[in-house]
Amino acid sequence: MAGIVTCRQCQQRNRVPSTASGTPVCGRCKQPLPWIVDAGDDTFAEVVERSSTPVLVDLWATWCGPCRMVSPALEQVAGDLAGSVKLVKIDVDKAPALSRRFDVRAVPTLMVLKDGKVLARQAGAAGADALRRWVQQTLATAG
Repeated sequence: MAGIVTCRQCQQRNRVPSTASGTPVCGRCKQPLPWIVDAGDDTFAEVVERSSTPVLVDLWATWCGPCRMVSPALEQVAGDLAGSVKLVKIDVDKAPALSRRFDVRAVPTLMVLKDGKVLARQAGAAGADALRRWVQQTLATAG
């Protein structure tokens, strides 16, 4: 499954796959692209756990107001950290096994994973600057 992402540099629309080796780059200008994909119970292992790129996971729900509010901030972070992080969005209502596995009690729940391991987790919405700092600090301390 692939999504379409517009390059921030040259405005070229690019197809970005859910999984790939390396990170996606613009077909025209070769700049890193925001990597934003969806996953569910059946695709989590392939899209998240086997990713060679660190993953910011957004466990959200369509009925959740704060989830809708934090979504643009997460997309901003994915753009700002293009090439170094992958944003994976998981609708908890469509992924009950993942909701149970990660004991999701509130949405949005955000996690940073590297090599399939949870490095950090937080519940609730935050602004783009705070989320970017959180992801960068988490990855810096993980090595």
